Amino acid sequence: MTIRFLLAHRRPTLLALALTLVTFVDGAPPTGFLAALLVVMPLCYLGFGAARGELRDRRTLAVQLAGLVAFCAAAALVLSLDGRAALYVLAAGWLAHGLWDLVHHRSGRVVPRAWSEWCGVVDVSGALAILLLA
Repeated sequence: MTIRFLLAHRRPTLLALALTLVTFVDGAPPTGFLAALLVVMPLCYLGFGAARGELRDRRTLAVQLAGLVAFCAAAALVLSLDGRAALYVLAAGWLAHGLWDLVHHRSGRVVPRAWSEWCGVVDVSGALAILLLA
């Protein structure tokens, strides 16, 4: 199979790569903006989970809230650092969220699979872009 074939059948992946390219083509956006997205990402998951009725289970809600706390802590750490250190922590946070997406994609819970695929590709490709531009 060629990459072209795979991307034609993976629309969320194609859209995610396009978004990453548009976002980073002229350099990295401000660190504060990228750190804020670390907070927005788990909030989206909570919104999807609530809309889908997946957060009625206390354990699922607890895991999602723990993720929110962890990603908020990562964002706060990024904002407390300067220079390359901030970018490395930021890239690690984005990569960690990509792993979070993978777990959700494999389980098929909390968010639609297309969302976790899209978000995971954005997160991992964004983390790589941040590292390359650091």
